[in-house]
Amino acid sequence: MSTTQSERLRELLEPLVSSQGLDLEEVEVDSVGRKRVLRVVVDSDEGADLDAIADVSRALSAKLDETDAMGEGEYTLEVGTPGAERELKEHRHYVRATDRLVKFQLGDGGELVARILEVDEEGVDVEVPGVKGRKPTAKRLAFEDIAKARVQVEFNRKNKNEENAEEA
Repeated sequence: MSTTQSERLRELLEPLVSSQGLDLEEVEVDSVGRKRVLRVVVDSDEGADLDAIADVSRALSAKLDETDAMGEGEYTLEVGTPGAERELKEHRHYVRATDRLVKFQLGDGGELVARILEVDEEGVDVEVPGVKGRKPTAKRLAFEDIAKARVQVEFNRKNKNEENAEEA
């Protein structure tokens, strides 16, 4: 897919997605044999539930049907959310990942797994889990020092309500 088509699709679809109270995260066109798939990824600070995804999917489908943005031929429209192990690229992604465990690839080649505590315009404050009975430590990461960051899935983490119930 050419950058021009990608930009054109983003310009066409972004106002519709925004009008539904969501952010347009990705637009991707894949060809699988003779079939084409347009994948649109949306999100918001509160997340996107199935009803919101269905609403935006109908709006995008109607808009695409009235334009030639996808050209001639059939295609499949898939609308979804970023998923559990999303890559953090924008400032808003880091804000949405507050209190989540994140794997950071650092610009100096290092790697760090830490929980995001706070996000500001310059970077993130994180808590590095303690190892072998040691206490967690706080650390500051500037955005310019982060090469890549991806949310990690946690299967056994207690949520705050469970932690508070145990403390009482």
